[in-house]
Amino acid sequence: MATVTIGLMDPPYESANTVTGFRIIDAALRKGHHVNVFLYEGAVALGFAEQKPHANPVKGKSVEEFDHPNPKDWVHALFELAATRGVELDWVNCGLCVDERGVDKQVEGARRGSPADFWKLAEAADGLLFIPTR
Repeated sequence: MATVTIGLMDPPYESANTVTGFRIIDAALRKGHHVNVFLYEGAVALGFAEQKPHANPVKGKSVEEFDHPNPKDWVHALFELAATRGVELDWVNCGLCVDERGVDKQVEGARRGSPADFWKLAEAADGLLFIPTR
């Protein structure tokens, strides 16, 4: 099994890059690979534990009817997938970026790191993909 390191920068809901990153992470875990994810800039909000679903009054939908997804739930699901597949998912947030955005309460399993951690994860990986903004 290989180890893949993926870097993400886009915040929740701002870009299809985030969904693409989640799909790549999911596929790698399903294939039995260990995955390191380094979150930088706005991407550190992806695992923010205090995200809340909301209604859509424009469409007349309640919270339950709108069923708006939150990225924190996707991150949690990736950790569950890794556990069921017997592979590792290392979710590392840039601590400086977390502090700037006030998103220090993260889903279980996420950890605080620094840009130096990205370097270490990249060096140790069999493959590297960094998905920048624009």
